Amino acid sequence: MITLSHFMVVSALLFVFGMFAVLTRRNAIAILMGIELILNSANLNFVAFSRYVVGGVAGQMIAVFVIVLAAAEAAVALAIILDIYQKLGTISPDETRELKG
Repeated sequence: MITLSHFMVVSALLFVFGMFAVLTRRNAIAILMGIELILNSANLNFVAFSRYVVGGVAGQMIAVFVIVLAAAEAAVALAIILDIYQKLGTISPDETRELKG
């Protein structure tokens, strides 16, 4: 039987892996992937709690909202990264700290 604690452990692991990716990666794409892992861990929490709470449809609605926000964030961030690559020739956050117009 899968309980709420199983979901919480998986969600915590996803969050830790996402934070690790955000804090240790030098590539902007890998940092975005870490942010997506963090958002997915939050979604897993919302859906798990809505499953174990009677009439908890609100958690699933919030999860869908977070998915929409993550898609918009990915589209905007990828557009910014492509523009930075076109102008500077690199997507390393260390090398693009000071953007000049």
